[in-house]
Amino acid sequence: MLYCGITMTLIDIETIQGLSRDQVEERIKTFGYNELPKHKKDGIFEVILEVAREPMFLLLVTSGLIYFFLGDITEAVMLMSFVLVIIGITVYQERKTERALEALRNLSSPRALVIRDGQQRRIAGREVVPGDILILSEGDRVPADGILLSSNNLTVDESLLTGESVPVRKIPWTEGLKEQAPGGDDQPFVYSGTLIVQGQALAEVKSTGSGTEMGKIGMVLQEVGRDDSRLKVEISSMVKIIATCGLLLCLIIVIIYGIGRGDWISGLLAGITLAMAILPEEFPVVLTVFLALGAWRISEKHVLTRQVPAIETLGSASVLCVDKTGTLTLNKMTVQSFFADDEFCEHDGAGENSVPDSCHELSEYAILACKRDPFDPMEKALIQLSEGDFGRTEHIHKDWKLITEYPLSSDLLAMSNVWQSPDGREFIIAAKGAPEAIADLCHFSEQEQKKLAEQIDVMASKGLRILGVAKSSFTISELPRIQHDFVFTFLGLIGFADPVRPGIAEAVSECYAAGIKIIMITGDYPRTAQNIADQIGLLHTDNTVTGTDLTECSDDDLKERLKTATVFARAVPEQKLRIVRALKANNEVVVMTGDGVNDAPALKSADIGIAMGGRGTDVAREASSLVLLDDNFTSIVSAVRLGRRIYDNLKKAMAYIFSIHIPIAGMSLIPVIFDMPLILMPMHIVFLELIIDPTCSIVFEAEKEEQDIMNRPPRSADERLFTPKTLFLSLMQGVVVLGVVMLVYLYSLMSGFLETEVRTMTFITIVLANLLLILTNRSWSETIISTIRTPNTAMRWVFAGTICSLVLILAIPALRDLFRFSLIPVEELVTCVLAASVSVLWFEAWKIWNVRKDQIPHIFSGI
Repeated sequence: MLYCGITMTLIDIETIQGLSRDQVEERIKTFGYNELPKHKKDGIFEVILEVAREPMFLLLVTSGLIYFFLGDITEAVMLMSFVLVIIGITVYQERKTERALEALRNLSSPRALVIRDGQQRRIAGREVVPGDILILSEGDRVPADGILLSSNNLTVDESLLTGESVPVRKIPWTEGLKEQAPGGDDQPFVYSGTLIVQGQALAEVKSTGSGTEMGKIGMVLQEVGRDDSRLKVEISSMVKIIATCGLLLCLIIVIIYGIGRGDWISGLLAGITLAMAILPEEFPVVLTVFLALGAWRISEKHVLTRQVPAIETLGSASVLCVDKTGTLTLNKMTVQSFFADDEFCEHDGAGENSVPDSCHELSEYAILACKRDPFDPMEKALIQLSEGDFGRTEHIHKDWKLITEYPLSSDLLAMSNVWQSPDGREFIIAAKGAPEAIADLCHFSEQEQKKLAEQIDVMASKGLRILGVAKSSFTISELPRIQHDFVFTFLGLIGFADPVRPGIAEAVSECYAAGIKIIMITGDYPRTAQNIADQIGLLHTDNTVTGTDLTECSDDDLKERLKTATVFARAVPEQKLRIVRALKANNEVVVMTGDGVNDAPALKSADIGIAMGGRGTDVAREASSLVLLDDNFTSIVSAVRLGRRIYDNLKKAMAYIFSIHIPIAGMSLIPVIFDMPLILMPMHIVFLELIIDPTCSIVFEAEKEEQDIMNRPPRSADERLFTPKTLFLSLMQGVVVLGVVMLVYLYSLMSGFLETEVRTMTFITIVLANLLLILTNRSWSETIISTIRTPNTAMRWVFAGTICSLVLILAIPALRDLFRFSLIPVEELVTCVLAASVSVLWFEAWKIWNVRKDQIPHIFSGI
């Protein structure tokens, strides 16, 4: 039997038959299972195809195949191994991310209690079909959209859809009620994914799967695209340009070599060698390694990476749009203040006297007005009062017996509990509800109501939810039919708030220091949103924009208002998406955080969408680029810091690769043009690429962040990875190294050394200059002497591995013959070391001069 409504109408569940088995099977065929649209995961084959579409990888595969058909198996195998390593890294990272996300997902759907063939059955939520009769109770997750046939004191938490943390009341459907969007009290509709916090109900399912409110948002997500990251576009463009130039030079070298020396096969090999030397195949490798390792580093800060390119975009984030409920706040109501005996008192949950003496009776009856084990967040907050020092007073009555409940209704937004003392001689009535309803129960005069309204305004100005509390007693054996028949005494008001998460204010302050603007977008009321904004230290909170304002605002006006507005209240999902698009139109790099279904379209549209992992919905996580595993807003700041560090180090690595390719390409091209002995063979270039270049990328990735990394504004959205300054300095580094290596080459030729000895000296100089380029590029502001004090384990392994490899190649005859080297005297080895050192001295001198130049204004300003 189910009690429904204030009139206690009885509905006999046994008379309800529900759907038959045949009807269920037919409706599953018609409507499908009750599941949200899921993102189709790419298989290994699809991931490999995606990697293989990159132009650089296609060129490497082509080069390897040419060597294979020419019979140069060793070079072909090494080149193809290089490609396989890159594909392996990408596949591993994709699979690792997907597995982590799958482990994070909740059960595919909630369990549901339905009536079928006249029997109550507990089934998987995915098996619910339109027409099913649901039995809903406290603590149940609603499995589908439906309409209430009957209910008893039902309240539902719809925050996942509306962003509003306070549960809403529900009533049974009657003629004349029209369907409306989620949110608001006294509606007969329940929605998939929402939580029953109080009461019981029968509901008929109307929509399942993509037809639900959650499913509709899922359909919007399919229409919202995600652009390639700026870095990927820039690198792809640069790779195509360099690849085209490399192929043209390759063709020219083949023709020159073939015509001039008459050896077309050697000319083809020389041309391919030059193409390999020119093509910066490390660019996509470095990008893959940096982002893969970046995802791992960020995961240590409790942030899961779903879209790897988002890592580099983090460093350029200029606007952070945050949802209030569950993101900035705990989505957990707590008691904040009291009003009793004509005075306001604050509640200090951690203090020795958390409930002031003057508020003891108010708190006592507020607790008595709650259920013993409530689901309602306000009642949970009141019950928590008894867990502190107040719980050890005589005002807590764990041995009292609950006789009956008077539930709230649309006519009277108040509820009362009738308790009997252990001796059975006294009945106590505790009432709580909307302050106006409690005032009505207490029969307030007009003057008393006016005074109460002033007290309510004081608490409401702090963004608090307010409950009034009253008491009564009863000695007659028969209880009255309605609450108004009791004689109530007003006890006071209790204010509740959804508290701000710890550390949020500090995180917001750090974002401002980093030049990142914070915008709060919430479905909550303006006053509540503004109060939270003030608590966390948002700027310009007096300029709150409501959903109604947004409706009347044109796109151009919205873009202008977004330059100053920081708080958007009563915003619906479509408006959140519109705000994100307007910010992007203002050339902002937008980060959007959220946990609800209503956040998903904006999450996907933003440059970076960050979903909450603990409380967040599957829809929000599927739409996001990053997932906060601990639901901690402060983790976002850590992720931004890491994003900036990753981009800085990536820039250093790319500049270094650009520099080192100049001497490699030069030493492949110059001997051919001037008919001199060839120095670099495919094996030598593969050695540089496989042993030094990719590993050096790991060295730069492991570099610590610069000291001012969070005290500088975000880089411009239009800023390229290779700025004119970066290109010039990289070019100069490469040209100087090429000049020094060329001098060693000419010196060895003029000294009458054998070709193998010339090749040995030249190659050793290139390798040593390469290592020194790593040291000097670790920082463009600090010298090698300064940076060498900063430990970098990866760098030690690179240096040790490279030196050991060189020693083994020179010491083992088989390897020496493979590389076409010869042993050289110790004094010539010293010449190579000194020449390599000279190649980077100018850049060290430039760094010292540049730092002193920046300090001159500060010196004069202090005089």
